[in-house]
Amino acid sequence: MRAVCVVVPVHDEEALLGRCIAGLRHAVHHEQARVGGVPVEVVLVLDGCTDASASIARLSPFRVIEVAERRVGAARATGVEAGLDALRETCGPLPDQEIWIASTDADSLVPAHWVSSQTGLADHGADVVVGTVRPDPADLTHRQRAAWQATHVTGRANGHVHGANLGMRADVYVAAGGYPPVDEHEDVALVARARATGARVVASDEAWVLTSGRQQGRTPGGYARYLREDLVDEASA
Repeated sequence: MRAVCVVVPVHDEEALLGRCIAGLRHAVHHEQARVGGVPVEVVLVLDGCTDASASIARLSPFRVIEVAERRVGAARATGVEAGLDALRETCGPLPDQEIWIASTDADSLVPAHWVSSQTGLADHGADVVVGTVRPDPADLTHRQRAAWQATHVTGRANGHVHGANLGMRADVYVAAGGYPPVDEHEDVALVARARATGARVVASDEAWVLTSGRQQGRTPGGYARYLREDLVDEASA
């Protein structure tokens, strides 16, 4: 990989956006400080925010764009387009197969080696990296924490697709049609279409991402619904 585009959709995340930005700053520095590190363009996509998210985002060193889609798929797609354009302005005409597109969420905290882990897997042949997420235990009930520990093994990737920890080569992204402009599950749909093109999908727990364990999410069928309705039942099955 010769460049990385990181996209973060943001909708009313004033409580957690600062933490997200701090993690991304460390991840960008880690990638650019290592031998062979590449340029990283981070795009924060403010989607219909009504809280202080915009003010927090503008204090960051990252590119900030505003949309009024209220659809996470459309927000991610807009961010990818803006990030790729910015990289080509600063780095020149890069071929799609040499650009990596990474995605996380505004309520999530990536580790310092997050970008480097994904580019390393890409350099070893991965077309798509499906990373794991872990809910903040402080947000879970005792039963939920116990259920999580019973059903998830540290170091073992479960292969579940999460927009909070996802990456793919830009040519694969284009071939798969990009993020669909939907309210939820845009990440699952994109990876399914990438698989259909013959892309090599690698599941990894190498750089797991801490995400909010809130019980009421931004969409009806998202991760919060899984934690609220399925996690304990899954552990009991």
